Amino acid sequence: MIAVLKTVLTVIFVIVCIVLNIVILSQEGKDAGLGSLSGQASNTDSYWSKNKGRSREGVLIKLTTILVIVYFVVSAALNMGLFN
Repeated sequence: MIAVLKTVLTVIFVIVCIVLNIVILSQEGKDAGLGSLSGQASNTDSYWSKNKGRSREGVLIKLTTILVIVYFVVSAALNMGLFN
């Protein structure tokens, strides 16, 4: 029974790792860079910045957060030593 659970968690872990890599690589880069230090790239009042949560980028950020939490929970469960 424990071997089956370990196998299932390992498969879930590999799938989460692959999906997490795809989601992170699908995100756009932050264009502000060092220009934001001098105030050159301040677009805080734009329509895009106010509605970013409903955009594709917002969905990718939320999905990344969820996948990272699942990644840490599954990796902690696999490394607790309960499956030896």
